[in-house]
Amino acid sequence: MAHMTTEDVHDYINGVCFKTGPPGKVGAETEWLVTDPEDPTAPVTIDRLAELLEACGPPPAGSRITFEPGGQIELSSAAMPGPARAHEALARDLDHLRKTLADDGLHLAETALDPVRPPVRQLRLPRYTAMERFFANRRQPSGHTMMCSTASLQVCLDTGADPADAGARWELAHRLGPVLVSAFANSAVWRGRPTGWKSTRWAIWAATDGTRTRPALESHTHPDPATAWAEYALAAHLLAVSEVPGGGGEWTADPGITLADWIGGRGARPITLADLEFHLSTLFPPVRPRGWWELRMIDALPLDWWPVPMALAAALFDEPRARAVAEEATERLCRGRFPDPALWRRSASLGPADPEIDACTRICFDAAVEALPRMGAAGLAHLVDAYADHYVRRGRCPADGALGRLVPEPRAETGTRDEDHGGVHAVRGGDTP
Repeated sequence: MAHMTTEDVHDYINGVCFKTGPPGKVGAETEWLVTDPEDPTAPVTIDRLAELLEACGPPPAGSRITFEPGGQIELSSAAMPGPARAHEALARDLDHLRKTLADDGLHLAETALDPVRPPVRQLRLPRYTAMERFFANRRQPSGHTMMCSTASLQVCLDTGADPADAGARWELAHRLGPVLVSAFANSAVWRGRPTGWKSTRWAIWAATDGTRTRPALESHTHPDPATAWAEYALAAHLLAVSEVPGGGGEWTADPGITLADWIGGRGARPITLADLEFHLSTLFPPVRPRGWWELRMIDALPLDWWPVPMALAAALFDEPRARAVAEEATERLCRGRFPDPALWRRSASLGPADPEIDACTRICFDAAVEALPRMGAAGLAHLVDAYADHYVRRGRCPADGALGRLVPEPRAETGTRDEDHGGVHAVRGGDTP
């Protein structure tokens, strides 16, 4: 396939992004902001981190370590058969990472948004230089903050047994999204002050180029999920085009066209498969299909609780009785097949204080606690139940704990100055980001 057509895009997405097979594998990608308590306002350099990690050897269970543009560490597990195995492997590797950093006086931050330090990009790879220029050209400084100051926990689950199952799981992934945003919201403080959002990380992402961050179903409602994703990809703005297919040579950031425009002849050269693969890697909706579902809407959590969203999602997708409960509860919450934009905003701004989201969350947690022992994950059931007791059944989320530790200051709103707050204009609870 030398030069691609629109039909080629559909074929690739259908065959690769929506690859089906017996479900049951589980993985997670945990991102962490790293801090030095001796100098909490200074960035911890990637050079320092890389030297430490090289000296201590690879993670014992085989997780992959990478860096995000602001110096965040990402620890990604392999896909494992079931949540218990995934938890065991990633927990070993995370303990290895924590000890390595602690021996040098460094800590993994227990928040999804850096509450003190301004965003500083450290990685100078062409991809991230182009990304930064794209957001700057479009007057979206929230993109810089997103790249350098946020951290998430991404859960990875199989697409489905066959196309019909994949379609049902696609719908469930989107309907469950606001529940996951709310239950695990952990970014209510920014620059030392409350923002008015329980998940400011979600608001920052949502304020950044909607053609690549909004849910794939807000404007592409084709009943076939592979077609909907192909339409989403074709309509998204190109972040950058390299001189050589696959990323070589000079890069043109923000060429001002969509993928469909490029295929239609508006690009400087014909598009290739490598270009399509790069473009798909620059799309960041809450649910991203990559041959598996990548659930991207979850805030990074306090260290004690990081396995909970992975266990919860695995139970609600892969255990039949729990899935039936989740499908019914989330369909009732969304009043249909998919959540509307207002429900996503409510989940991020109000969290469990929204009574409808709170009620659905409690049902989903109870179903997961019952299901996990049937999946060979009784230990995770106890942890999910403990999280529910600590937060969910009290109508709380981790963001509430951070807010409770603050000394309130009189303040009408936050985020009104780009130079002070990284570019989210007047981010207040309930506003459209």
